Amino acid sequence: MIRLVRAATLAGALCILTGSAFAGEKALMHCFAFTEIEDAKDADWQAFFKATDDMVGKIDGLNKVWYGKLKRPLGQYDREGKRALRQWGVCMEMKDEAAYTAYGEHPAHAEWVKAYEKVRVPGTTTYDILGQ
Repeated sequence: MIRLVRAATLAGALCILTGSAFAGEKALMHCFAFTEIEDAKDADWQAFFKATDDMVGKIDGLNKVWYGKLKRPLGQYDREGKRALRQWGVCMEMKDEAAYTAYGEHPAHAEWVKAYEKVRVPGTTTYDILGQ
């Protein structure tokens, strides 16, 4: 019984410590939401997914990417004052601000933009989260 209590206590402590180890990451999270092109072809979407995934191995400091349909689309106004519905989102975890700068200048980013432009209406809602 004492062993069981000790094991449970140790497991609980490890869970708490593991959770706090990831709190306050120093990385930068670059996120954006976009409006999809309604008649984009499946091949264009597949090329976008692949290009997004492939950047992780090509751009130093780009650690992870997430993308998908938003649970709740965001209503935004474009530059002409028309309402735009952002249905998709992408988040990219960068090692730091220097990695973010390098990402924007990297040839793999330029290649990714070509795929991205085939599935999105121009204009995005973008924000960056700085780690503490």
